[in-house]
Amino acid sequence: MIQGTRTVKRIMWAVMLASGLASAGLMTGLMAGLMAASPVDINGLARDVERAEGIRAVKTLQRSFAQYGQFGLWNEMAGLFSADASYVWGDDKANGAKAIGDFLARKYGNGRQGLEPGAVHAQLIEQSIVDLSMDGDSAKGRWYGFLMLADGKGAASIEGGVFENVYVKQSGVWKIQTLNFLPQYEGAYETGWTNWKGQDVPITPFHFNADQAGTPVPTPVGPAPATKATLDELERRAQTLNDENLTRNLQAVYGYYISRRMWDDATDLFTADSVYELGGVGVFDGPKGVRRALERQGPAGLTEGVLNDRLQFDTIAGIAPNGIEAQVRGIELGLVGETPKQQAHWEVNIYNNRFVKEKGVWKVREMRVFPMFRSEYSQGWGKSRLGQPDGAAPDHPVPPGDAGDPDRLLPAFVSVNPATGKPVAVPAGYKLVASAPLTGKIAARAAKPSDIGSRPDEVTRKLSIARMYDAAENLAATYGDALDDYQWPLMAGIFGKHGAKQIPFVGYYFGAERIAHALDLEWGAPQTGGRARISYHWRIQPVIDVASDGRSANMRTYLFQPGTNKERAGTLDGAIYPHDQLVLEDGIVRLWNLSLNEPMWAMPGGWKGGWASAPEPRQPRPVLPPRPASAAAAVPAEPQRYTGQALIKKYPPDILISDLGKREEHFIGGTGEPWRWPKILPMWFGYRNPVSGRVPEFFLNNCVPCEFAPDLELTKHGYLNPPNGPQEIKD
Repeated sequence: MIQGTRTVKRIMWAVMLASGLASAGLMTGLMAGLMAASPVDINGLARDVERAEGIRAVKTLQRSFAQYGQFGLWNEMAGLFSADASYVWGDDKANGAKAIGDFLARKYGNGRQGLEPGAVHAQLIEQSIVDLSMDGDSAKGRWYGFLMLADGKGAASIEGGVFENVYVKQSGVWKIQTLNFLPQYEGAYETGWTNWKGQDVPITPFHFNADQAGTPVPTPVGPAPATKATLDELERRAQTLNDENLTRNLQAVYGYYISRRMWDDATDLFTADSVYELGGVGVFDGPKGVRRALERQGPAGLTEGVLNDRLQFDTIAGIAPNGIEAQVRGIELGLVGETPKQQAHWEVNIYNNRFVKEKGVWKVREMRVFPMFRSEYSQGWGKSRLGQPDGAAPDHPVPPGDAGDPDRLLPAFVSVNPATGKPVAVPAGYKLVASAPLTGKIAARAAKPSDIGSRPDEVTRKLSIARMYDAAENLAATYGDALDDYQWPLMAGIFGKHGAKQIPFVGYYFGAERIAHALDLEWGAPQTGGRARISYHWRIQPVIDVASDGRSANMRTYLFQPGTNKERAGTLDGAIYPHDQLVLEDGIVRLWNLSLNEPMWAMPGGWKGGWASAPEPRQPRPVLPPRPASAAAAVPAEPQRYTGQALIKKYPPDILISDLGKREEHFIGGTGEPWRWPKILPMWFGYRNPVSGRVPEFFLNNCVPCEFAPDLELTKHGYLNPPNGPQEIKD
């Protein structure tokens, strides 16, 4: 039996050369005939598809947990667990799915399903790192959690920490087997949060290493079980995974556009027959109506001190069987305000959208936004409830089925409970809304040979794209987690052999060894004990564009940055990683380039004033008298740390940040006058509008350091800046 295409080719060439028949046309025909006769390992393909689907099922479980928790659906949350599950939330513990449901209802719902009127239980759970086991029947997942809580009687609080969970597949259905939440900060809204129990924050052990982060689906061992699936079915399932990628991308892109009030770009994402429903206000028709609805948030563009960040969390995308329709649901956190007016607001909304694929491009057909609450920053969501601000009138009132008290409306979910397979039960007192589309039926089209072709190579290619997407999510979160826990070997390990990382205010370092050493100099040796303070690096709302061969990708993420402290209230700020790039290197996905924008907004006056406060004057450091020689000798000196110019002098980067010209204009350490919030820094994008192709004002059409490194080691390998983007690397 002939095994492997290389053996086939060698034999074919030998036969034809001996026969004098080595013409290109005949070679092609004979090769095609022989290869067509080779058996297809459909069992192996089916196993690969199922394993890729397993990663997505785990993520849907955890995001469903967050979405159900927002409405106090304790039984539905319990239904996500296996019968023998364990639940650990700080000091609270419960075992078994039923006991978990009872505990949640008792602690958060006064023993009932649903929330008390005015209560808040918004769970923002993101920063996913999910790795499948070798046998494909279990998985481990690490997440960050940020909880906004209120009891409906005026008291509000915040809690945050790390999940380290275990998931298991039972009878073909994925469930949560262990939920382990380790609180790291908490506090009442009025005072802000501090470290949990006033203690140092311990290092949470990682369930993975750098190689595992870059291979969320490991290569299976042994023969695959027999399958009844056809190649057509497997290709459809692989395509569904990638349509999930694209629809999640579209929702994230929309979030970036509205955060900057880029109304032209945001409107471009909608179909000609689109609608925009704003709960409690009405329905707006067509792109012009969409534009009017968006302008209720303010005029296009941001002026000094205006914040309109609307962050997309816990997005679940469901692709219809016809492959051209999708429902996309998630939680939007609005951080809104105007510093000149000393105004700031919190908003939490549910988006429940309908997308359609037109000529191969996903677009927004229905945007449905249901406000859960809008609150004054000074009072918080425990005490303040505001209506929607005035603005353009809608074309139609809210449909009767969607009208009612916003506190009692429950926007429909994408599907049934993913673990029980049953429809989600609506608690007494709630009204299910957005359960029927606003626009007409989307006609299914007949599949063309180019769409579904029973081609094993197409199934493999599409699976490569899906795996690259999940690996990119893993690496984005691993970078943030490793940075938060001062784990420099882990962080450096997720970079390619000649990868590039930007150090804030300094420049780019190339290669894992130089990256790790620069971090050592800047922050000190990797830590093993507790930390008195942390500035978290949540990398959320990813836009991940994967190359058609699945071997490289570009990625954009938002930096959601809560900070905790042992002694004073924590704060928030936000930044952007505009254009990371990833590459498949020796079978493992690695970061090939990481660039960042410094904080776009902050809380300059601390928690009390939030993002609308004026910066507090900096107090000069007290000058201490010199320590006596004997005392100095008795206390070991702390290791010298270097930042900014000091690090540049001590350990120069491969590319200085000040050499990047316009790209770093107004950023600290870059060119021009440094701008800090409330000035509005330029927002860079690494992609054109995915629907219209519109080019953004600040466009990165290349990796940031590429054009500045023509003579450096990075480009000598020939893959830093190839015409078609980074490709697979094998040294």
